[in-house]
Amino acid sequence: MLRFLAIVLILVSSLSPVLAQQPAPSQPTQSQPAAPAQPTTSQPPATPATPAASVGRQNAGDGGAVRDRLDDAQADTAQQLEAARKRLDALAAQVETADAAETARSTQANNSNAADNRLAEIKAQVDDLSQQVGGQMDAARTRIEQIKARLTELGDPPAAGAEPEASVVTDERGRLIAERNALNAVTGTAETLVADANALSTTITEKRRFLFSSTLLRHTDINIDMLVDAGQALVVEAQAFSRNIGSWLTFVFTFKRVPLMSALFLSLCSALVLLAGTHRLFAPLLRRSVRDLNPTYIARLSRAFGSTLVPTIASATFATTAFFFLQSFNVLRPDIAPIVVTFLALCVALQFVWTISTAVLAPGQAVWRLVRVSDRGARLLVALIMAMAFANLFDYLLETISVTLGSPLVLTVAKSLIASILIGLLLMAIALIRPVIPQGQPLDGQGRPWPRAISILLLLAGLGLITAALSGYVGLARFIATQIVVTGAIFVTMYIGILTGKALAKQNALAKTVGGRYLSHRYRLEPMALDQIGLAVGLSIYLLVAMFFVPLLLLQWGFKIADIEAWAYRIFTEIRIGTITISLVGIFAGILLFVLGFVITRWLQRWIDGSVLARSRVDLGVRNSVKTGIGYLGMGIAGLIGISAAGLDLSSLALVAGALSLGVGFGLQNIVSNFVSGLILLVERPFKVGDWVISGTTEGFVKRISVRATEIETFQRQTIMVPNSLFINASVGNWTHRNKLGRVDITFSAHSSNDPRKVVESLRAAVTGLPNILRNPEPIIVFRGFTSSELEFEVRVFLADILQGVSVRTDVRIAVFERFQADGIALGGPAAPEVPIKISPEDAEVLSAIFQGTRSEAARGASLLPGDAGGYVEQPSVEPPDSRGNDVPDSSESDRRDALRGEELRADAKPGVSAAASLAPVTPARKVDIGEDKPAPEKGTDGTKSGARKRRPGRPR
Repeated sequence: MLRFLAIVLILVSSLSPVLAQQPAPSQPTQSQPAAPAQPTTSQPPATPATPAASVGRQNAGDGGAVRDRLDDAQADTAQQLEAARKRLDALAAQVETADAAETARSTQANNSNAADNRLAEIKAQVDDLSQQVGGQMDAARTRIEQIKARLTELGDPPAAGAEPEASVVTDERGRLIAERNALNAVTGTAETLVADANALSTTITEKRRFLFSSTLLRHTDINIDMLVDAGQALVVEAQAFSRNIGSWLTFVFTFKRVPLMSALFLSLCSALVLLAGTHRLFAPLLRRSVRDLNPTYIARLSRAFGSTLVPTIASATFATTAFFFLQSFNVLRPDIAPIVVTFLALCVALQFVWTISTAVLAPGQAVWRLVRVSDRGARLLVALIMAMAFANLFDYLLETISVTLGSPLVLTVAKSLIASILIGLLLMAIALIRPVIPQGQPLDGQGRPWPRAISILLLLAGLGLITAALSGYVGLARFIATQIVVTGAIFVTMYIGILTGKALAKQNALAKTVGGRYLSHRYRLEPMALDQIGLAVGLSIYLLVAMFFVPLLLLQWGFKIADIEAWAYRIFTEIRIGTITISLVGIFAGILLFVLGFVITRWLQRWIDGSVLARSRVDLGVRNSVKTGIGYLGMGIAGLIGISAAGLDLSSLALVAGALSLGVGFGLQNIVSNFVSGLILLVERPFKVGDWVISGTTEGFVKRISVRATEIETFQRQTIMVPNSLFINASVGNWTHRNKLGRVDITFSAHSSNDPRKVVESLRAAVTGLPNILRNPEPIIVFRGFTSSELEFEVRVFLADILQGVSVRTDVRIAVFERFQADGIALGGPAAPEVPIKISPEDAEVLSAIFQGTRSEAARGASLLPGDAGGYVEQPSVEPPDSRGNDVPDSSESDRRDALRGEELRADAKPGVSAAASLAPVTPARKVDIGEDKPAPEKGTDGTKSGARKRRPGRPR
């Protein structure tokens, strides 16, 4: 398989230079016999020969043979250029002859068309000759550039008095200089010949333009004598036509009956096959359903465009094949063939005008009508349009008959005069009808006149045709009438096609059509896929309209098929912009080869990754690096092949790259740095796809290593694109670089009252035997430190797969918690901080007074009961006996005891005594619940109990 791919790549690379150049069609390929090889002396390989000078350097010993071959090639090229010069002179003489013949026979019918056709043929030959000579000139210039490069490699001859160079080098330099001089002479001759050919082509174009304008503006006197002469000529022509047609039909039905029937049968079969196939494939675009009472705008457009284009192509196919088979079977005589061709073209044109008019106006189906005209107006418009088309096309048929039979010019002028006047009257009739239906009114109602601008334009066109014809400018009137009828029909069809493509290219437009619904149901396509198909269909319709109707317009405007072919050839082969030549064929070939190389590269990537590396059980990161490297290499080769096939000179690209080097150095240095860093990452492989890496603040798994950046997915499923240069210029942590072994550290704390040895044993027992933890190395228990309230420990366990660290941490914590509970080990935690406070004796006295006031307030608050209106009333003081049955002393006695206690406190207070020791005997007042027998009132909106008045602390009532 690899050998087959290598052969394919070699063949493609060998064909790309052939596609890049455009050889002349008629240029013969000449081969030269190879000179005998000299084994004694070796030289570098010779530069390949060009068509202009097919001379190659062999070895130093065969200089005479090479020189003889060089002379033969130069002589052959000179002979070719001399033959081209003679041919060009002959074509110039033919141009003068055609011009003189047209001037001498200007009074005969339709000689202008014959002269124009002859000039068009000569111009095509001149252009072909120019292309051939231009190809030889380009080949000679290519060879000259090769010679210059070789002379640069050889260097200048040694100066006088310097060490002489080898004789082989001297002989080669002399031979190259002689060849260069000869090629320069050939190039000069070719340039002169191309310039003369271009000048002759320009002269022919000017003559044809003058011939066309003189034919249109030729004046003819319209009088009674001219009409009488035309009537007499018409009688003679009718008799001659009747005799010719009668004799031909008699001959055909007597001797050519079977070929005639065969030709007609084959023509009908080809047309029916095309028509049936198109109806089979595009039936939704051709049929107008009677049941559909409200078709969409896209449906109406597509039906109008399809029902016009498909039958027209079928009828044109029938006409073309019929003429081909009739001509092949020798059924047509030379005097009958032009009439048959014109008659077939007349039928195709009439069918085209009929289909486009009925498609737009739809006289029998108002719901499918594209314009708002009444039913009666639609029927009238179709009838008038068909009448104009028949009058114009029948005039062309009569003209062909006159030319074939050699009738005088006056008869052709009279026929065109009548046709132009008739078409002008029909245009004026169209301007006077009332077909327009306002918005919102039924289509079967009474119509209104055309808008003023349209009616005035139609009236002016009709009057202009009649005026031009009656003034004697019959050719101009006939040309304008033809443009109005045929060109108008072509423009309408193009406009409908463009509207159809535009409508189908809109978002969600194709899904609403019959074809879109079929595709969605048949292939389960998503709306986005249908939108993309609709866009492709719209662009295809644009391309179809341009390729099919633009040549028809050019033919209708007086251009010849040879002109269109020459323009198409130039457009597709050589578009010159200054000194740059662009070839669309070469570009298409380059794109095709690039796409082919891209497909082969993708296939090779999948094959190597899935068939070779996967079976070898290669690491995923290595597989990704190999796959990416093959992709870069294949894309580079495909790009070079495509560029070569497109005809682009890579040496000129080198100059452009040199000019852009400064810009690349400053403006694109980051991109280049990231690209080079990406290549280094693929080769050095500090990490691979699937690794768990840490770089700065970014941590996650590597998903993709591209040219510019690396894609990392964090643990929160966030995708981060990190430039490759950051991994090269900064430190990168990789948890899974060589393997997935890793260690997990978990911290625990126990109360300081526990035995550290017992805690260590409990931790070791808890983690021993847990799944996903390696036994070797065994878990490590570290006593990290202790404080007055807790003991700190750290459990270090080793894992075979570090990616399971989260689940292992959870398992270890659960096991340790359960073990601590079973062993009765108290958990540690942060203790309340102790803040030492130093007070003076005066501060101690103040604190004693504060405590005394607080206790008095608490005692007084206990004697308050809820009163009316939410207030408190003081309860009579009834002191209950203490636990021993003694009465509680009254407040005065309590105050005296507090005073004595304060004296003791002041006497014992010393500077530096902590507040914890000094204030130990003091206890805060307890909260006394009031009204225990009553239900608790509901809380208000502010959180207090309803019915109770909020009290400020420290203020007794």
